[in-house]
Amino acid sequence: MTVSKPRVMVVEDDDAIRAGLCDVLRFGGYIPLPCARGDVAVKEILAASPDLVLLDVMLPGRDGFEILREVRAVRATLPIVMVTARGDERDRVDGLERGADDYVVKPFSAREVLARVGAVLRRSAERPADVRVITLGEDHVDLARCEARGKNATVTLSAREVEVLRALAANRTRAISREELLRLVWAVDPRGAETRAVDMQMTRLRESLAAVGLDALVETVRGKGYRLAAAAEVRA
Repeated sequence: MTVSKPRVMVVEDDDAIRAGLCDVLRFGGYIPLPCARGDVAVKEILAASPDLVLLDVMLPGRDGFEILREVRAVRATLPIVMVTARGDERDRVDGLERGADDYVVKPFSAREVLARVGAVLRRSAERPADVRVITLGEDHVDLARCEARGKNATVTLSAREVEVLRALAANRTRAISREELLRLVWAVDPRGAETRAVDMQMTRLRESLAAVGLDALVETVRGKGYRLAAAAEVRA
């Protein structure tokens, strides 16, 4: 039986870098799909439906963060790795907070690119999918549809918000620490990690849930982390 190769969309305006990334991916056993412009990237990504996207931040026509936001609104779980020349932590955290699965900073090695692409694809395939719905009272979160629904409103959740809720639901009998969430959701080693990604994400998640009356769904346990409300119910 023939196993199909993963298809990776490379959105990069620099001809040499784009060609180099495509060569690296081809060597690593992937099928590269090149895209040179930001203003057509969303259309090409959605049309091609790749297994992963390597997305440059600085692009002509539309920057990578805008593309990330638009793609996430339609394909909430599509693995996306940002490619950036910026080394500032704030830019990296910004990309993660907007829903990117990982990032690579230019200049990078072929080995690093293949390692990060492979790791993100493995994490995507291994994400727990057993919990589909979380209910609190008459309101609920549909993880499969990436939606929080209240009596009079529905809010679309980001892929990162869904993954946080999925992690909390999968460990609902206890509180999950900030460090554990970094490992489970961001796949980041918390030792020495200088990021407030979890804190910022929890703030945004609470705002999304509050918009539909689910502000009590996630509780903060002082000194321990976060957990689902005791009254919440989860089901497959």
